[in-house]
Amino acid sequence: MKQNILPAIRLTAVCLVFFAGFYTLIGFGIAQFSPDNGKGEIVTFNNKKYYANIGQAFTEDQYFWSRPSAVDYNAAGAGGSNKGPNNPDYLKTVQERIDNFLKHNPDIKKSEIPSDLVTASGSGLDPNISVQAANVQAKRIAKIRNLNENQIEKLITSNTEKPFLGIFGTEKINVLKLNIALDGLK
Repeated sequence: MKQNILPAIRLTAVCLVFFAGFYTLIGFGIAQFSPDNGKGEIVTFNNKKYYANIGQAFTEDQYFWSRPSAVDYNAAGAGGSNKGPNNPDYLKTVQERIDNFLKHNPDIKKSEIPSDLVTASGSGLDPNISVQAANVQAKRIAKIRNLNENQIEKLITSNTEKPFLGIFGTEKINVLKLNIALDGLK
């Protein structure tokens, strides 16, 4: 037994030093080469700082709405609802979101609502929506802001992020950046 315990203790000490020390320092060192030194993408608007890589709550009709969050956009408690697609509480929540969206967008049919406008992401902090989710909101925003719908569509197109290397992922739009650009329209 003694011959098994000592190697186990040594292995534990080596793993503790490596994973708590070296591995952490390596991750921290790599982050220093990323934008904003690994602190996230900071966007300043009207003398306030926002994190573009963390979802924000936009629910006013004059703005593009964000993807719903199961954690109320709290980065300290990231996570999904952990409710399955057949859970009655989950289905009720999604139906409430659909009803609310249709109330604020009367020209849209239920079948036209993209799923990312009524379902939360796994982290609850997704800052992006699909191009379809932005397009389906264009009419409402144009009407409220007294803008031409073509202006809104051009804004959506100019804020669309293409897939990484053209093949990894899908097109997406950062809602915070899109709404800041929207406020910049005259």
